[in-house]
Amino acid sequence: MKKETVLLTGASSGIGREMAKQLSRKGHTVILVARRRDRLEELAAELPSNNHIITADLADLDACYDLYEQTKDMDVSILINCAGFGLFGEFSKSDLDKELEMVDVNIKALLVLTKLFMKDFIAKDYGYILNVSSVAGLMPGGPYMAAYYASKAYVTNLTVALNEELQQRSSNVYIGALCPGPVDTEFNQVAGAAFGLKSITAQECAMYGIGQMFRGKTIIVPGMLLKTAAVLAKVAPRKFVVKMAGRQQKKKGQE
Repeated sequence: MKKETVLLTGASSGIGREMAKQLSRKGHTVILVARRRDRLEELAAELPSNNHIITADLADLDACYDLYEQTKDMDVSILINCAGFGLFGEFSKSDLDKELEMVDVNIKALLVLTKLFMKDFIAKDYGYILNVSSVAGLMPGGPYMAAYYASKAYVTNLTVALNEELQQRSSNVYIGALCPGPVDTEFNQVAGAAFGLKSITAQECAMYGIGQMFRGKTIIVPGMLLKTAAVLAKVAPRKFVVKMAGRQQKKKGQE
């Protein structure tokens, strides 16, 4: 396999951390991006020497542009937008500032980096973009995590649309969305919720996502159970799916 240079946001924990480990150990150069430098340094110490550290708070739009400026001449050929977080709670009572920060990270940062690097990839007719979404992004809505579900729907829909644009121009550039369900990471603590479903490990999720990316899969859903649920969400009445999602999400706050 060709050795690539990977720009990986959200690298300090969870799925991003596992992706960094797996890609680095395969010989790819990984540019590790996150807010917490101590965690990045800890991760870098576990990896082969082919990595770089950049600290950036992607909730700051200027930091997104600055990240691109720092890396645009580093021959990046894979962009993985893994930075993101969720927030649990009834919409009328949840923290507005925190939700706006979530929109900045989950949507704005991803949009900026995708657009800027896609232009470069199109120019050289080569490159991979993997947007880490969620199975929530395949659902019509999620009461008690309404803004999070909406943000991931944006990510998934944007990715699918851009994939079609690339196909229509016969481009060799890849874009896909990794849509996991529950993963055993820090996500729950940050969101203030608990999973009601069995989770997979971040290692399993990362391995599957990377493998399917290199195989050219557009929508990547780890696990047969979640694949089935995603299909049912498409064919079942929207009102029913939203009601069931609301019941499941409400349980999170009670566990």
